Amino acid sequence: MKFFKSIYIQPRFFYIGIISITLFALSYFIPSFFYLAPFLLATLFILFIVDFAIIFSHKKGITAQRILPDKLSNGDKNNIELIISNNYKIATHLEIIDEIPVQFQIRDFTIKKRVASKQKTHINYNLKPTQRGEYHFGYLNIYTTSFLNIISKRYVFNNKAMVPTYPSFKQLKKFELININKNTLQHGLKKVRRIGHSTEFEQIKDYVLGDDLRTVNWKATAKRNQLMVNQFQDEKSQPVYSIIDKGRIMKMPFNGLSLLDYAINATLVISNVILKKNDKAGMLSFSKKIDNLIVAQRRNSQMQLILESLYNVKTDFFESDFSRLYSNIKQHITQRSLLLIYTNFETLDGLNRQINYLKAIAKNHVLVVIFFKNTTLDALVNNEANTVQDVYDKTIAEKFEFEKRLIVNELKKHGIYSILTTPENLTVNTINTYLKIKSRGLI
Repeated sequence: MKFFKSIYIQPRFFYIGIISITLFALSYFIPSFFYLAPFLLATLFILFIVDFAIIFSHKKGITAQRILPDKLSNGDKNNIELIISNNYKIATHLEIIDEIPVQFQIRDFTIKKRVASKQKTHINYNLKPTQRGEYHFGYLNIYTTSFLNIISKRYVFNNKAMVPTYPSFKQLKKFELININKNTLQHGLKKVRRIGHSTEFEQIKDYVLGDDLRTVNWKATAKRNQLMVNQFQDEKSQPVYSIIDKGRIMKMPFNGLSLLDYAINATLVISNVILKKNDKAGMLSFSKKIDNLIVAQRRNSQMQLILESLYNVKTDFFESDFSRLYSNIKQHITQRSLLLIYTNFETLDGLNRQINYLKAIAKNHVLVVIFFKNTTLDALVNNEANTVQDVYDKTIAEKFEFEKRLIVNELKKHGIYSILTTPENLTVNTINTYLKIKSRGLI
């Protein structure tokens, strides 16, 4: 049964057969066709036998392998490679049907290729996932025909595999910054050490007039029988947290990806930049409750921890609870930090419901609220209105655009930084804002 299932009749066989039947029918009116039709049928039968002998003469005429990456990058093109060997003594024509994951919803995926005798070929194609999760590849099917193209043989390769799709790790190289050597000084500039009172301890030294009496180390004073003080220096590593709103408002789609996935991709990239800049990167997500908390650290495994945590972030379609976010930040993030909150506000009323919690968070931390422009509304605003309906649509779009600007002003009024950005520019704008805040010494 498996043998018969591998035999497929090609359209050329049916075309010749239809021509033969037509000639038989026309022979009632043109007798000379009666001799041509059997000859055509006999030729078709001979070609069928010859083609069958050619295609089925080799049990493993075609061998193939699918090469998959360890993981796919969400929102990016990922390369899939097929390695196909032709073991026949003649060149063959291949029709390749790869059973790609159902998430792509591509039902007519076909590649046609001619492979010379005893040759190996490499075929590459790209897949662009738009959601995180497990992607299951099925069988690799290859239909082989000879130059006669009467029948084809189906080869099925059991290359089933599951590949996880992670947040866009390919963007890490794209946005990676060059670290500045701490020992390299620019010409004309002098490096000055500033004495601070942060938690980064430097040394114990003798007390001199003018030192802060609050820093007296009484144990060291008792041992030396003279006043000794603790000396601190400004911390070089500041904690930076990416806080992702995973409520239902973040499921709004844009170019195939949801706002949540854009925020996740940006979090991965900014975390890498933060660590490259010798700061501490952390994250958490929130909606009805707090999840995926990664404490800000500078350990070697921090990026892997953040990547795995981002992979598991999923919306619960609830209304986001900013009061719970505030209480959790107050409880778990006690050191002054830079907080990047990825959320979305469509109206000023929506912001006013949460502004008290944002103000409370901003008292102890540097807070940046990141929300999104509605690009569909931008198109309506910029389009020319030709009908009454267009005027209505444009007026409403301008009202919502004005609301976004009011939100920015309201946040600024309360000392809260904000980023109003399009989804595709989210990562770049977030990195620029972080670098700007860092250069101004706000953290």
